[in-house]
Amino acid sequence: MTIKAQLAEDMKAAMRAKDSARLGAIRLLQAAIKQREVDERIELDDSQVIEAIEKMLKQRRDSITQYEAANRHDLADVEKFEVAVLKTYLPAALSEEEVNAILDSVIAETGAASIKDMSKVMAAIKPKVVGRADMGKISGLIKSKLAA
Repeated sequence: MTIKAQLAEDMKAAMRAKDSARLGAIRLLQAAIKQREVDERIELDDSQVIEAIEKMLKQRRDSITQYEAANRHDLADVEKFEVAVLKTYLPAALSEEEVNAILDSVIAETGAASIKDMSKVMAAIKPKVVGRADMGKISGLIKSKLAA
């Protein structure tokens, strides 16, 4: 089942259960997906939907930080709930060992030998780990492996 189909099913279930908070979070995600489809005139596949979810997660995390700094814990709690709902649509996260194994194989495939090859490695690894690993951490790992 695609993520968009799962969203539709979960939205119906939230409506039946009268779970307005979950329904609101699902509708926000569906609106973001639909907006991107209309803007780009394409039908989003699962990897593109995952990118949209990651973007929304980043926005929510930034909002949580700002709300907590402003001592608005009520608004931060709403954002935290939305983060929890959005995370349910992401694939299972990769372990550190899995990330290292994928990274080692990509470095071998691309023939990367120095830090100058970092962009080549990032381009090759991104489709393999999108939505399942933090790209910032991946970038740090690539730097450390290529600098050695």
